[in-house]
Amino acid sequence: MPSCEPVPPAACLPAKTFRSYLPRCHRTYSCVHCRAHLAKHDELISKSFQGSHGRAYLFNSVVNVGCGPAEQRLLLTGLHSVADIFCENCKTTLGWKYEQAFETSQKYKEGKYIIEMSHMVKDNGWE
Repeated sequence: MPSCEPVPPAACLPAKTFRSYLPRCHRTYSCVHCRAHLAKHDELISKSFQGSHGRAYLFNSVVNVGCGPAEQRLLLTGLHSVADIFCENCKTTLGWKYEQAFETSQKYKEGKYIIEMSHMVKDNGWE
């Protein structure tokens, strides 16, 4: 059984250095373009979201992700203030962070992250 210690950078991806490596014992999601870790499966809230270019997952927290400036967008569920998020390693736009929801029923999304499925791959222990 794998240990729950963080993966040393040289053991995982020797050519790249990321800010955060998630422990090997956790099922994780990584950037499909550069394999930077993005989130633990335990942080997944919902698989029932729609991104700009297809299906997306909602996460409580993410790693190795940068955030652009917030802007108001009219999404399928109403007006929100969102900021695009991108992979810190390869700079690919992954989805967005909900900064503010203007409708009471949508407040649960505030501070949460959308990552489009087309930008992530499953890693560590999914078999």
